[in-house]
Amino acid sequence: MTTPSPRPARRSLTATPVQTAAVVTGTVFLLVGILGFIPGITSDLDHLAGAGHDSGAMLLGVFQVSVLHNLVHVVFGIAGIAAARVHSAAGIYLLLGGLIYLGLWVFGLLIDKGGAINFIPLNSADDWLHFVLGVGMIGLGIVFTRGSHADTPDTPL
Repeated sequence: MTTPSPRPARRSLTATPVQTAAVVTGTVFLLVGILGFIPGITSDLDHLAGAGHDSGAMLLGVFQVSVLHNLVHVVFGIAGIAAARVHSAAGIYLLLGGLIYLGLWVFGLLIDKGGAINFIPLNSADDWLHFVLGVGMIGLGIVFTRGSHADTPDTPL
């Protein structure tokens, strides 16, 4: 008669601070993406375009959104939650995501908001939110990965 082998202990998505930061960040992005489709939270939802600067929908009455914009937030959120499963992936998500958002900030500052290049779409409020998100994500990634990679196994959950 064989005895069942003990089940390995399962680590949570919040086993380390960087994993917690990634899962929280990912959850916020996922919720923002979903909220972009909800009437009342997003004004002028009947003017929500698939993409482009002519989308008239405004998340919280401030941030210009489109179907593409909302779906990017949903995918980015899911990526953060998935990355939180592994310590190093969580750090990469925060650092790389922060760089992407700083790139979007610069992109938004340089483009003609009324031109075809503004396919996401972006407005000034989006630009400055992207700056804050970029700096914040990079900051979290640096603070929570500094000196912790050597003592945390990279085993997925």
